[in-house]
Amino acid sequence: MRLRSVEVIPYALPFREPYVTARGALTQREMVLLRLRTEDGMVGLGEAVPLSLRGGATLAHVVGELEELAGGDILPLFFEHTALEVVSIEEIDPRLQLSPPSRCALFTAIEDLHSRYGEDRPVRQAPIPCNATLAAGRPEAVADAALRWAADGYESFKLKLGTGADVAQVRAVREALGPRAKIRVDANAAWSLRRATDVLVELEPLQVEFAEQPVAGMEEAAELSRATSIPLAGDESIVTPEDAERADATGAFGLAGIKISKVGGSYAGMLIGEVLPSYVSSALDGPVGIAAGARLAADVREFIWPGNSERAHGLATQRLFASTIAAVECELRDGMLHPPPGPGLGVEIDEDALRAHRL
Repeated sequence: MRLRSVEVIPYALPFREPYVTARGALTQREMVLLRLRTEDGMVGLGEAVPLSLRGGATLAHVVGELEELAGGDILPLFFEHTALEVVSIEEIDPRLQLSPPSRCALFTAIEDLHSRYGEDRPVRQAPIPCNATLAAGRPEAVADAALRWAADGYESFKLKLGTGADVAQVRAVREALGPRAKIRVDANAAWSLRRATDVLVELEPLQVEFAEQPVAGMEEAAELSRATSIPLAGDESIVTPEDAERADATGAFGLAGIKISKVGGSYAGMLIGEVLPSYVSSALDGPVGIAAGARLAADVREFIWPGNSERAHGLATQRLFASTIAAVECELRDGMLHPPPGPGLGVEIDEDALRAHRL
């Protein structure tokens, strides 16, 4: 395979309603589509989701990195390298340093392209159980949203906390859904150690499955884990496999939430999953990122999960968007994410929609 062209396309998808978390509110999600095309016309797709609200790379930075990559001589060398287990492009050529979202787009596009050829095409992937994603809001509004998700087959619910009325939101959802629903909460590192301790102790009778990133620091999380019976999951604190090892060694987090744009691609996510029981979450990805996340979710099934029950993944976020750039993408039915049947990731781009949403 030889590359013929590389496209770097920034775009944005609008939310149906503002997406509110402790990190702020979003009305749209900005992303970057990376499209590789070979001389024989085969296409591989990758996607980068800048995590600037978390202090990560901005959209402009990611676009600049990928455009520099597209215009240089490093990408053909990397593309022809068959060892896709290489974690970073710097191992091929140290001249270029890439942020995790850019590495994610690169690895995803190359893996998609390679898997579209010949015998590497996978069999149809099994559906992925997903949690509902509930933006923060008034307790009664959050409970109403939970009921709408439940009516569509969802049994696991992730509540965004840290904006006030935290316990009231969880209690309202628990009362609306009953005792069998699984509830997980996410404060996006907004709480102090004291606030987190107070909230989680009060939430213990409400049977919370786990709390994701309640505090910012690993040391604080280790102390918090000793003060509550609710398991803690790391997100912002776990970016590399080394972070996962540290979390495991210190007792800070017993679980890890993996976002492929956060960690730099699916292979890096697998390395984290080998250290801590993990679930895959969307960084509010577009259709390519969701399909890549679904592939990783299928792979981490081989790793342990508490109670050996079926884990739910945070990959149902395409439901939050008002539109898409895909003609073919994953589908949400009965609380499950169904990957498309085609080769590679199976995603096909709607060119008119892409032009409409291009930045």
